Amino acid sequence: MAQPLVPDTSVVIDGRVSAKIKAGELKGRRIVVPEAVVAELEAQANHGRDIGLRGLEELRRLSELAKNGKIELEYVGIRPNLDQIKLAGGGEIDAMIRDVALELGASFLTSDQVQFRVAEAMGLDVEYVRPQREAIKPLSLEKYFTEDTLSVHLKEDAVPMAKRGRVGDFSLVRLGERPLSERELRDLSREIYERAKADPEGYVEMEKMGATIIQLGPMRIAIAKPPFSDGLEITAVRPVAKVNFDSYRHNLELKARLKEGQRGILIAGPPGSGKSTFAAGVAEYLLTCNYVVKTLESPRDLQVPSEITQYAPLEGSMEASADILLLVRPDYTIYDEVRKTRDFQVFADMRLAGVGMIGVVHANKPIDALQRLLGRVDLGMIPQVVDTVVFIEKGEVTKVLDVEFVVKVPTGMVEADLARPVIVVKDFETGADEYEMYTYGEEIVVMPVCRDGKKPSWRLASREIEKEISHHVRGPFKVEMLTDSSAVVHVPQDEAARVIGKAGKNIDQIEKALGMHIDVRTKEEQDIPAPRVEDTSKHLIIWLEGMAGESVDVFVGEEPAFTATVGRRGDIRVAKSSEMAKRIIKRMKAGEEIEVKRARSD
Repeated sequence: MAQPLVPDTSVVIDGRVSAKIKAGELKGRRIVVPEAVVAELEAQANHGRDIGLRGLEELRRLSELAKNGKIELEYVGIRPNLDQIKLAGGGEIDAMIRDVALELGASFLTSDQVQFRVAEAMGLDVEYVRPQREAIKPLSLEKYFTEDTLSVHLKEDAVPMAKRGRVGDFSLVRLGERPLSERELRDLSREIYERAKADPEGYVEMEKMGATIIQLGPMRIAIAKPPFSDGLEITAVRPVAKVNFDSYRHNLELKARLKEGQRGILIAGPPGSGKSTFAAGVAEYLLTCNYVVKTLESPRDLQVPSEITQYAPLEGSMEASADILLLVRPDYTIYDEVRKTRDFQVFADMRLAGVGMIGVVHANKPIDALQRLLGRVDLGMIPQVVDTVVFIEKGEVTKVLDVEFVVKVPTGMVEADLARPVIVVKDFETGADEYEMYTYGEEIVVMPVCRDGKKPSWRLASREIEKEISHHVRGPFKVEMLTDSSAVVHVPQDEAARVIGKAGKNIDQIEKALGMHIDVRTKEEQDIPAPRVEDTSKHLIIWLEGMAGESVDVFVGEEPAFTATVGRRGDIRVAKSSEMAKRIIKRMKAGEEIEVKRARSD
């Protein structure tokens, strides 16, 4: 009588037992499935992992074959407890499966190399079968793709959709009228998993409860299912363009910058703008310059030559991957999707260790890419971490920023003792200053450098003055900047003495703290600006610049209309549906004007 056969978890997941039975190799054999195999598959399935579902499907097939008399099927052994299941990665479950084979004197079937060698060492009658790879066939998913399709979006009970067009100009289109069923998506999901197993260029990039990321060559596929999503969903994305670095604007200048030494570069732009395509072009160019180039990606979907090794998070940590890369010592590392605080810190650590770093970040404006470093990297270290920002829009390089470190008086300030470390952000093409980044008080300021004669730093100085004056004034007040080092503060008549203080003590302290001369003036009737009236579809708006928070009397001609408090934006709004608004509009059409006076308190 033939020995009973004990399969382990690996061959059950691969479907090799039922395949052997259908091929006639195990006809009439007694198949003994350890309870440890069932428990492991059940745990995988409960965590939303497809391998668990595939294994349970194989057990269902074995049950059908047993009912049809092809085999004898039996479940034996002890079911592992929760702690033993958690230790499955350390071999606890494998040991329980081998024990079943030892007790029964059964032959053992596995496609796990480690399991095979351990069983062989223990004297078991063990057979190793390689995972079966079928001929690679086109995926059903591929029928949704055309030459200009960036991504395909499939969800149960929804019509298939796709993004089509060119970089920077995509539109969402319907792919038919019939919603897909949950069964159709489940079959497609299983097909994708099988393809990843059979395709040398396919692998499971990430698998968590309810979500799986699979890479098939250039195509990245995200499969989401409950409880993570409200229904089964498949999203497939692939690049629609491969652009040579030479075709980009500023390519000669950027080439010179990349070749002259290891740089810290951020490639920024909104989603779908072509950042990763540009990064791949840069990587390919660096390779032709005889640089050692690596990538850090999750998922690994940059389209780069095979000479460039693409690294994923090691044991789930990009920090661990970076530790390995520092030992490998690449000349340049492309870090795709620098997003979280840890990503920026890893990027900075590698850059400061002397590795050329090129990071891909989401940003709606070029300066936003640098602002994402604030609070994550010390301000003074930013130029050492990032010296160039390349901004991509609609597949084109639209802006390049140069980042420098200097010690100077920030633009708009004149006092020599206000000199401080300043990060100057320049336009790469013209060399003109565009932004300055520096500390002012306890704040880190990103200040645009204007060229129209106005002083952007006045806004910052005005805020600091307001902060100091607010400690002494109860009512509304106004700050008016006169020069870089002087200002006028307009306060209510009864508040002036409190601001100035006895013998000018308060104002002297404020001036000393701010390093500015401040003139205190009281608000007089003539200080009220001329009202500007705006007639919108819903409101009649009276704009009074600089009067926010003040109570005013509104007159139409010589007749008082109403008393109101000016809003935070300097506006008084009257609903056009009200009788008051109708009367005001009628009198304005008759040629009368609106006047405003400061309300008098009794």
